[in-house]
Amino acid sequence: MIKKRGCCELCERENVATTIHHLLPKDEGGTFAETANLCIPCHKQIHALYTNKELASRLTTILHLKQDEKLRKFLKWIRKQPAETIPKTKTARHRKKRR
Repeated sequence: MIKKRGCCELCERENVATTIHHLLPKDEGGTFAETANLCIPCHKQIHALYTNKELASRLTTILHLKQDEKLRKFLKWIRKQPAETIPKTKTARHRKKRR
């Protein structure tokens, strides 16, 4: 669900369209758990890189997401992009094989 413009809690860019990300995925029991406001590119990148089971097992806080090796490279890049930037997101190879 797209929210209003604000600051992304993950990449910390300001004046971006944000969405609500469930830190513990809803299908893993996180319907009423903590959420974070993320920009669209960050939200898409998280779900392209990780399954909900992976997110639920080890990436349930903003700090854990920021420290993750795969996401750090993306965050370093996206922080330099204008607020309007919404890049195409590809699903990671290891995720494609699991489907």
